[in-house]
Amino acid sequence: MAKVHPNPSANTCSSSSEKETFTIWMKSLVCHGNGCTVFNSVGNVAFRVDNYQQRCSSKAFLMDSTGNILFSLNRKKLGFGSWEGFKWIDSVVRMEKPYIRVRRNGGILRKDNSCQATRKQSAEGVVLGEDVLRLTVEARADQSLVMALVTLYGLICGKL
Repeated sequence: MAKVHPNPSANTCSSSSEKETFTIWMKSLVCHGNGCTVFNSVGNVAFRVDNYQQRCSSKAFLMDSTGNILFSLNRKKLGFGSWEGFKWIDSVVRMEKPYIRVRRNGGILRKDNSCQATRKQSAEGVVLGEDVLRLTVEARADQSLVMALVTLYGLICGKL
């Protein structure tokens, strides 16, 4: 099995003038941690997600490659499948109101996923495993917001 050797010193910008393709690996770089690691198109760590607790916990953090928190993602106390994302700016959370709110569509026991991945394959023809996803983000999109939404989807579906 191939080993992953990330370059954590890579800088990530929040938006780009070109499309960016990310590889999402549903494993945390933290020993015994729960989360995922996101690599940019050249193989450097772009984002990481960790909750530092048990799997499917009520709180997770989206960080850049150097560990600065970009979003804190919190499950609402009485909202089954409802999450809120708070944007962090300069290591300070803006708690006045959530930056994003996401809610599971349907009932509590409903297990339907709104997306499905088939024939997962890289541009070079390498077949990707169940724990690897590829995501292309359009130019000038807020990459941290896109990753926060992807992370919330994984939390709602119980993947993180």
